[in-house]
Amino acid sequence: MSENAQAPVFSIEKLYVKDLSLEVPGAPRIFLDRENPQINVQLRTEAAGVDEGVYEVTLTVTVSAKLADERTVFLVEVAQGGIFQIRNIPEGDLEPVTMIGCPNILFPYAREAISDAITRAGFQPVVLAPVNFEALYQAQQQQQPEAREPGELPIQ
Repeated sequence: MSENAQAPVFSIEKLYVKDLSLEVPGAPRIFLDRENPQINVQLRTEAAGVDEGVYEVTLTVTVSAKLADERTVFLVEVAQGGIFQIRNIPEGDLEPVTMIGCPNILFPYAREAISDAITRAGFQPVVLAPVNFEALYQAQQQQQPEAREPGELPIQ
């Protein structure tokens, strides 16, 4: 029985859209433009303790589309949240779980929310490519480990 008490625990308690924003500043004239916009995607992951062994992880995805003359076609941002129970994991492994494992779970939901919002705004859907959060985490760790806040992983 004591072995099970120390077994690692990882479970999804709740997945939800924490924030969703859509802007189409040039509407309705922007719909008359036939130029293909340049799409820019930015990701940001944050984790915070909610209770003992319970963490909220938020993956924020920002997608912007601009024309060659720098006019913004649309800007969509979704903060996909999740509450995770994470227990009996060594302290050194907690950050990789919250910055790699949890975002891997959250990303498909964020991708769907982004695509749906863009489609509802009257544009062709933007389907985001899969993201390798492990590679991004490792690159961020090597780049500037002392410059970032603990529990935050900005990715561009």
